[in-house]
Amino acid sequence: MNFKSASSILLSAVAVISLCQCKQQSNDAAQVVQPQVSDASTGLKIAYIDVDSLLANYSYYIDLRDEMLRKEENYSLLLAEEREKIEKEIDDFNSKLQKGIFSSEERAKSESNRIAKKQKAFQEKAEKYSNELDELGLSNSQKMTDIITNYLKEFNKDKGYNVILSKASLLLADDSMNITAQVLEGLNAEYNKTNK
Repeated sequence: MNFKSASSILLSAVAVISLCQCKQQSNDAAQVVQPQVSDASTGLKIAYIDVDSLLANYSYYIDLRDEMLRKEENYSLLLAEEREKIEKEIDDFNSKLQKGIFSSEERAKSESNRIAKKQKAFQEKAEKYSNELDELGLSNSQKMTDIITNYLKEFNKDKGYNVILSKASLLLADDSMNITAQVLEGLNAEYNKTNK
């Protein structure tokens, strides 16, 4: 899993962050929830966040992404070195087989089995590395979701928004409703404070 798909998971999670309050009117038989209209007469406060922009500039996300990229590059180098060694052994084996250097058919079979085991171990290691990166991506995505959700809860205590949406789910919105810069500034300030 790459960080781009992890950020799309985060984008979906942030889109559902809403602190919406609905008015209820009672009816003769039951209560019916009446949706609020976002106009000045209802007093409904709505804001949105551009999650892509937020993540692109959030120091903690950048650090997590860079750490994951370093790990991915390291795994790629390790696997490339190992693959190269195995390919060399395969070439040597084929060369010896063509030249008839093996003392017996059993010796050739034994060497072939040894190389096959190495190939299998290599495939298992590649799969393990891939799984580790997937798990790290999901873990990082969950961290971001939790951090942003918790921050928005605190942020909203003073702001009093009824709904905070993700820009990705909007077709049209007034720029005055965009709180990305304020949220980004607060998140970066918190992260910088904990990393000093």
